[in-house]
Amino acid sequence: MRADLLLDDIDGLDEALAAVDGFDASLVGGLLRPQPGQADGPAGLAAAVAGTPLAARVAEAAEKAVAGAGDEEHFVALAAARTALLGAVHDALVLRVDEAVGRPAADGTADPSAEAGAADASAPAPNLMAAARSWLCDLARAGWRGVDHDLVGGAAPVVSAMLADPALRRVATLLDGFAAELAACCPGAALERVPVRRWADLWSRALLLTLPGAAAAPATGSATGRLLPLGVDVHEHATAVQAQVHAVFEPAGGGAPRLVRASVSAPKPDTVVGAGLWQLLRPHMSLLAAVGEGRAVELEGMPVTAEGDLLWDDACARTGAEADVFATARVALPAAAAYAVAPLDRHPARIAVPVLVEGYRVREEAGGPEEDGGVVLDLAGCRLRVDTDRVPAAGPLTPKAVTASGACLGLLRWDAGEFLLQPLAVERTARGKSVAVHAGAWAGGTTDKAGVRAEKAATDAVTVLRERAGKLLRK
Repeated sequence: MRADLLLDDIDGLDEALAAVDGFDASLVGGLLRPQPGQADGPAGLAAAVAGTPLAARVAEAAEKAVAGAGDEEHFVALAAARTALLGAVHDALVLRVDEAVGRPAADGTADPSAEAGAADASAPAPNLMAAARSWLCDLARAGWRGVDHDLVGGAAPVVSAMLADPALRRVATLLDGFAAELAACCPGAALERVPVRRWADLWSRALLLTLPGAAAAPATGSATGRLLPLGVDVHEHATAVQAQVHAVFEPAGGGAPRLVRASVSAPKPDTVVGAGLWQLLRPHMSLLAAVGEGRAVELEGMPVTAEGDLLWDDACARTGAEADVFATARVALPAAAAYAVAPLDRHPARIAVPVLVEGYRVREEAGGPEEDGGVVLDLAGCRLRVDTDRVPAAGPLTPKAVTASGACLGLLRWDAGEFLLQPLAVERTARGKSVAVHAGAWAGGTTDKAGVRAEKAATDAVTVLRERAGKLLRK
């Protein structure tokens, strides 16, 4: 990998992000009665898209917003311009990563019409979508400093009505989570620090998803061939957990290999942590057992979206032969192309590109791995920081294992202006032999003492909770 390319400046990147930051800052104080300093935000956004088809609409929207006269159509235009700029940033960063690792670029862009219903005028529940847009526009007018419980509470009836319709749950879940975050921070005027980028991301995405067809389920095809797992990325929340398996798919009968993902999610009590998470996930996806055992999976007609997400169905999969992750990374990964990303999903935070890094020296910054920080890989003088905060506690991989490694398979991400590496597995030498340590090694079960203890504690916690739930239901 040419790590030096990851450190080079990208033309226009800073300017695009500055335009987004300027607009986001205007949402802090709100657009109902904009202060003099807020005019630069919408105007800068309009200037950034001046050479695009959005130019006229965004220029008008910026003018109205600065005057405090912005309506629903204007806010939608501003959200679209902001999303387009971040999409351009995403594309530039992914192109730079492809150049650095020498991998084929994604073939074209996702077809908007493939989002099943993008042009369908009979979108579900138009009144509910309009109500959601109205609430989001009220948020933009009030700003994050103007948020209070009455304003946030306006989302509750809309979310409740949406949750009854499966076609609207994607939007409903986003609105519900967004409203919950805002409610936890009320009143906004008392906040010491506002999560400016995050709330602007949630606001603009929610607003665009309320448009006809935007939240429709993506079109799917089918995949038949061999799946070679690379690693597992674990996303944990107090009440939910998700495991996302990154893999290389080799089509049957030949054809270029592709990068794909398969995800499984489950609700969880906050007392289930660490290796206990696998107990909640295993029953829903046999792929986790294959990952833990280091095996390939043979797919037959597995549904796959236009973005490369496998809609996992155990009936379409059977466990295959042994498949060493690092052999896959060295042989199949360099030629595997990614699927195109749908327009609304193009965002820098979404970047997670599987890469293999070798031939580095490990340096430790202040804090050290014992304190979950400070691991840096030096590749021929180029510095690549390891995102140790993303190393899950649900496996044997630790920051200390990374410091003792000679090869690292991970996800290349971008955050706070730099590329970071999230480890999925490392190779290190122990007693003269090469040993691999995987973040998902316990996914299918484990004999590791620490893993067994964590699983037993999780089993006890789940048993107690089930007993209590059963008593409540009987009453």
